[in-house]
Amino acid sequence: MRPPREKAAVAARTARSWTAAARRSSPEAAAAATGPRRRLSTRRRWASTRATGGGSGAAAAQLMVFGIFLCLDAFLYVFTLLPLRVFLALFRLFTLPCYGLRDRRLLQPAQVCDILKGVILVICYFMMHYVDYSMMYHLIRGQSVIKLYIIYNMLEVADRLFSSFGQDILDALYWTATEPKERKRAHIGVIPHFFMAVLYVFLHAILIMVQATTLNVAFNSHNKSLLTIMMSNNFVEIKGSVFKKFEKNNLFQMSNSDIKERFTNYVLLLIVCLRNMEQFSWNPDHLWVLFPDVCMVIASETAVDIVKHAFITKFNDITADVYSEYRASLAFDLVSSRQKNAYTDYSDSVARRMGFIPLPLAVLLIRVVTSSIKVQGILSYACVILFYFGLISLKVLNSIVLLGKSCQYVKEAKMEEKLFNPPPASTSGKPPHKSQNKCKPSQEENLSASVTSQPVHPKENVIPLLVTSSSDQFLTTPDGDEKDITQESSELKHRSSKKDLLEVDRFTICGNRID
Repeated sequence: MRPPREKAAVAARTARSWTAAARRSSPEAAAAATGPRRRLSTRRRWASTRATGGGSGAAAAQLMVFGIFLCLDAFLYVFTLLPLRVFLALFRLFTLPCYGLRDRRLLQPAQVCDILKGVILVICYFMMHYVDYSMMYHLIRGQSVIKLYIIYNMLEVADRLFSSFGQDILDALYWTATEPKERKRAHIGVIPHFFMAVLYVFLHAILIMVQATTLNVAFNSHNKSLLTIMMSNNFVEIKGSVFKKFEKNNLFQMSNSDIKERFTNYVLLLIVCLRNMEQFSWNPDHLWVLFPDVCMVIASETAVDIVKHAFITKFNDITADVYSEYRASLAFDLVSSRQKNAYTDYSDSVARRMGFIPLPLAVLLIRVVTSSIKVQGILSYACVILFYFGLISLKVLNSIVLLGKSCQYVKEAKMEEKLFNPPPASTSGKPPHKSQNKCKPSQEENLSASVTSQPVHPKENVIPLLVTSSSDQFLTTPDGDEKDITQESSELKHRSSKKDLLEVDRFTICGNRID
């Protein structure tokens, strides 16, 4: 008697020999046997290509469009609602003796932050008058092409560093100005933070002005060589990112950075057009001269982002569904900030997610607009008032559309039940007592704070959570052994992953509360 293992081996060898003999005797039968298998493998290969590299470009483009409108909403807030909120806060401050001091605080924390923002904008605007744009333009234009190319790349890196460092400075200012203080002497600590914030916004605005000036020189060059080199810099970005190992959390950070960079470039193009139209006395014919170059810059950025994300997802075996999860995460931030008990304003959520700080960009745009457009006469002031009301209407319309789309994305991702649940007391990867200590201030304070209250806790509390939380299981590239799992298990994995990412989002909002 042969053992069962030896019998199985003999049976397998016999089956292979019969299969080989059938192929040699009848090629048609062999083709009929292997044809369906080959077709099935081809279909799987094409489906995998569409799921990774093929459909990721379109999904990334949809995420970019949604993120750009989010940045636009935060940017319009500075021009439309922030002046009104500053006016209401100052009105409350000056009329407070008429009503009597009912509580310990003169102003709500959100109103204090609004006044600080308004004062920073006004001070930096007047400081920008001492910067000569014409001298800067001719100084940059006198440099060689290669030197300008290097300068522009250095400015892009410096802009990212300034954005990361500046958010911490503003957070420290908001927290120092709104934290409860036992002694009056403790209020002096707001002064150095305020001066640091003013200096940061001023320096960052100058940095963006140099970027806009370099781009303006590239537009006005005769042979367009500098503009061509700057556009080719986008394709160099593909080389630096496509062949690297990316996980899902890194891809999310890169997507947010691309959204912020593209929106900033749109504002820079607007500044370049305003400066050129001023030099040509607002001749409409010159606008059509600038239009092809503007379209080329926008088209190159869009094409580079689509190709880059398509190849990154293809080489790292990341499906295109991850972009819908990224979009749902951004939408959840927006929906959470519109609740009555919201801990943060959405403009600050955008700043943390995408590294977009609207204050320096707003200061520069106000400076360029006021120097390019001269307002004289009653009719001109009436046009300015109508334009302001138009911006308010655009802000409200954009906010309504974004809120509706965000609710739709949150429902599709099955996150709506988390909007009404309290923040988790602990997250995996962190000891329970630490997370409880972090969430304790946000649970004990008054939940009826304004929707536009600003976050104040330092940003360093957020980064370890994103690194060590259980959502890293979702934000990692799947191994090769997990490719052949069934459809049901993959759906369960996506659902659990969304919940893990959501836990990080809720805890981030909990940690950034100001009240």
